[in-house]
Amino acid sequence: MSRTRLAIVGLGKIARDQHVPSLMASPAFELVAVASPHSRLPGVPNYADLAALLKAVPDLPAVALCTTPQVRFETARMALEQGCHVLLEKPPGMTTSEVQVLEDLARSREVALYASWHSRYANGVEPARAWLQGRQVRRVEVVWKEDVRVWHPGQRWIWKAGGLGVFDPGINALSILSRILPGDLLLHSAELFFPGNCETPIAAQLQLTSTAGAAVHMALDFLHTGSAHWNIDRSGSSTAAASCSWMAGRWRLPGRANMRGCTSTSRGWCASGAATWISRPSAWWPTPSCAAGAWKWRRSTSNRRQEGSRAVDLVTSADSRFRC
Repeated sequence: MSRTRLAIVGLGKIARDQHVPSLMASPAFELVAVASPHSRLPGVPNYADLAALLKAVPDLPAVALCTTPQVRFETARMALEQGCHVLLEKPPGMTTSEVQVLEDLARSREVALYASWHSRYANGVEPARAWLQGRQVRRVEVVWKEDVRVWHPGQRWIWKAGGLGVFDPGINALSILSRILPGDLLLHSAELFFPGNCETPIAAQLQLTSTAGAAVHMALDFLHTGSAHWNIDRSGSSTAAASCSWMAGRWRLPGRANMRGCTSTSRGWCASGAATWISRPSAWWPTPSCAAGAWKWRRSTSNRRQEGSRAVDLVTSADSRFRC
């Protein structure tokens, strides 16, 4: 079987830590070029941007976009219009409307568009999903806390409008929940904490419900020190009381040995062939008004924002623990 030739666009931490090693070890793909204005990768041709790369390699079949979210839409649109299959690092865009435009363009050009929700490919996700099917989940408690200085050292883009702040790691928890939890998730309220000189939140408290009847509380913190906390706990009932939990990358299911949740075959390239990708984010994914920087309050305040026919409570406050 011939290998699919592809290029990486954006050579930051996630590209170097995950994409490059996975691609180099894969028999299905061949990394043929990199586009980055700030970094170079030895051993392959390097270009300043995607336009220069596509001019030099006009027949390129696929690209992996590892740029910051703020420039991802225009870069993805350029690649799709060129006829490339496209992998989008998470988040796939700053707004759901951006992703809808890209999906429509991919369909019209008959190329693949794949959103890399890499946490869904952890080894324990599918067993947990199967175990929860047919059970009533009443409560879900999510604690997702890590240190931005470890995972995004010196990366100021994450604090600018569109960078999503604490929702950059929080998306991982949401992508797992939306896969394993019966029903769809609906956001009811959000309390966001902003550093005084940043445009995106450093921490958040979310209240959600699933259409299957579960109450979900999420605590997100991007300034947590020490060991990271990636915990999802569920409790509920079926014919007998049951609960399961995800803690530090390991599922604990009643009556089963603990299952590791982490895998090294990440970032979506291992999941399917380049011609089969298509994805759309769920309706509860962070909204355009948040991503566009509309939540730039610098003092405690609250209001009710209308989402379609459903009002959502929003509370924001300045957070003095951290400055960008």
